Amino acid sequence: MTKYFAEGIGTMFLVLLACGSAVLAGPSIGVLGIGLCFGLVLLGLCYAIGNISGCHVNPAVSLAMLFTGRMKAGECAGYIVSQLIGATIGAGLLAAFVGLAPGYNFGGTTPDAGASLAANVLQPGATTGMALLAEGLLSFFFIFVILCATDAKRGAGNLAGAAIGLALGLVNIVGIPVDNCSVNPARSFGPALFGNGMGDMWIMIVGPVVGALLAAVCYKAAFAGKK
Repeated sequence: MTKYFAEGIGTMFLVLLACGSAVLAGPSIGVLGIGLCFGLVLLGLCYAIGNISGCHVNPAVSLAMLFTGRMKAGECAGYIVSQLIGATIGAGLLAAFVGLAPGYNFGGTTPDAGASLAANVLQPGATTGMALLAEGLLSFFFIFVILCATDAKRGAGNLAGAAIGLALGLVNIVGIPVDNCSVNPARSFGPALFGNGMGDMWIMIVGPVVGALLAAVCYKAAFAGKK
């Protein structure tokens, strides 16, 4: 149960702090600042709970571990449930925090086509196809980095957390202008519940899952053979 608790609390903090950076200070820190916050939160979590659960905090990552044979189906299901619960709690805490002082200027919220709490919805001018492609490709890159960096034999060892944090920051900088960047169905699910973002939720599931599958295939092709 310890690893499931770690996944839950880790995902809670990812939503609360990383999405919180966009909600409370979006226009003040800009896309670069928000991307940096996402990367730093995940970087910290990697070193905090990495040795407990592997620090997936993302259903797409857990599915990639399942696809590559590094996780069993039952364990993967437990991780995903824990991540969704953690994301819901994190978004609920963020909503409660904002609700305590609705007239206070926290730094502004990220403009996002009618949704709030940094929910993942299409930004003005973006299309469904554009968002699907962005989520698929960015998830592919992000999860491929995770799989390679954490490989038991040829991974990055203690530097894996740094590579993973940097990768999440990068994909957010690229993807936020399209749909606030998901690459993580749990990160999308929590804010969508409280922030009116369920309309585009399917994109934030399909894109990362497809990206996870592509990453798993390429990882196995690159790492399965001999050096």
